[in-house]
Formats: sequence, structure tokens, C-alpha cells
Amino acid sequence: MTYLILAFGLLALFLGGDFLVKGASGLALRLGLSPMVIGLTVVGFGTSAPELLVSLNAALGGQAGIAIGNVVGSNIANTLLILGLAAVLAPVTVAFAAVRRDLFWMAGATLLLPVVLWSGDLGLIEGLVLVAGLAAFLVLSLRTGAPTDVDISPAGPLWHSLAFALGGLAAIMAGAHYLVQSATIIARDFGISEAMIGLSIVAIGTSLPELATTIVAVIRGQRDIAVGNVIGSNIFNVLGILGITAVVTPIPVAVRFMQVDIPFLIGLTAVIIAVLWLTGKLGRITGIIMLLAYGFYLAATAGL
Repeated sequence: MTYLILAFGLLALFLGGDFLVKGASGLALRLGLSPMVIGLTVVGFGTSAPELLVSLNAALGGQAGIAIGNVVGSNIANTLLILGLAAVLAPVTVAFAAVRRDLFWMAGATLLLPVVLWSGDLGLIEGLVLVAGLAAFLVLSLRTGAPTDVDISPAGPLWHSLAFALGGLAAIMAGAHYLVQSATIIARDFGISEAMIGLSIVAIGTSLPELATTIVAVIRGQRDIAVGNVIGSNIFNVLGILGITAVVTPIPVAVRFMQVDIPFLIGLTAVIIAVLWLTGKLGRITGIIMLLAYGFYLAATAGL
């Protein structure tokens, strides 16, 4: 039954990703917003909803390793696994100038992690700082992403796109919930530690909405939504999920996060920004290297 529930979760995630991309693309056209802005906000934050629910539940249940590992692990999975798979499917070309601001926001949010976690506890003050950063990012994104001058000729009413987007979000949230529950049960049966469950099984599980949405977006040629989804999700994971969770309840921080996982995430973020700055694309070879790096990271840290 556990494996059947896991399969159901996967199916719901991919179907939800298809609906979400359809709805988000329609909203971008009908509201006159650029696909990148929609990817950064509606899609990027919407697909991060499972991470928020998982981290809140874990923190309230005293499972700090899962709460923090979910966020850090999801950002690593978003960057290496999801962008890597997207690049293998179809080379992702990005105009660096178009995403420069958002990439720097992602880098800034990542660099905030060791600062707010330095004391060993993520409390109310740190949470409020993170949430304030998220609010500033949203305001700036929406102001600079004002309606464009593109001629809008929608094929149907606005509520069609909205229904697709909301239906897709509901499906991926349900799929992620059942997948994470079943995968966690399976992982614990194999004796995997709480921190590693958060960094791997739960992180990958809650990142599957981003994976499904990004793959569907790439297949449909909506590469702006694919890239914006990952960037927006990484920003929201740190500023929104950790911030909101810390405001609700303090979270103790395991030493391994400061010694291993966060330094790895910081270095990874720097490398991705450098690659996009120098080349403006993620090709298939780069994608393969990213997938291999993700496999190496999981294997090297499995016993910690």
C-alpha cells in the first residue's frame, strides 16, 4: 500500500505540473505579465507550498532535522537535479541580464542562511528578517514586472487559466503530501537518519512539483517559466519557508548543516551564477555534470 501511495503521489505531481504550466502561461498572457515574472511568483512560490507544509509540520512535531534539511536539500535538488534534468532534455538558454537581479536575490538569500543559523537556533527575530526579505523581493518583482505592451488575444476567459493554475497547485500539493509520507516511511524502515531524510527523500519529494513543472515547461518551450520557477522557489524556500516556520516555532540547527550542506549550497549557487554569466546557457553536457554532482553529494553525505 505504501508503494501504491508513492506511485499515486508521482502521478498527481506530473499531472498537476502540466495543469499549472498551462494556467500560468495563460495568466501571463491575459494579465500582460512576462513569463519570467509568472515563473518567479505564481509558479515558483506555488510549487514551494509542499515544502512549507512539510517544514511547518516537522518543526511543530520536533523534527528540526527534517524542517531545515527539507529547505536546504530542496534548494540543492532544485539547482542540480531539476535544472540539470531540464538542460539534458533541452539546452536552457537564458539572457543573464534578464535574470541577473533574481539570481542575485537567490545568492543573497543563500548567503543569509549561515548568518541566521549561526547561533544554533532559528528564532522569531531571524524569521521576521527572512519574511521581510521575501516581502521586499515580491514588491520589487511585481513593480519591475509591470504589464507589457504585448498584444493580448486570449483564447478563452481568464477564469479558465485561473482554474488550470489552481487545479494544478491542488494536485501537486496532494501528490507531494502522499509521496513524502510514503517515502519517509520507507526511508525509516531502512534506518536513514532524520537529517538525511530531510535532505534527500523529503527534499526530493517536495521538489517534485518543481521538477514536474520545469520539465513540462521545457517540453512546451516555456524556458522562462522553467528557469524562473527554480529561482523563485529557491528564494521562497529560504526567505518564506524558513522565515514563516521560525516565526511559528523556534528551530534548533544541527551542526552538520553549517559544516557540510550550507557551504555546499553556497558554492553551488556561486558556480551556477558564474556559468550563466559567462555562457548564458545550460547545455546537455552541463546538465549531465549537474546530475552527477547531485548523485555524488547524496552518496558522500549519506552517512552523516
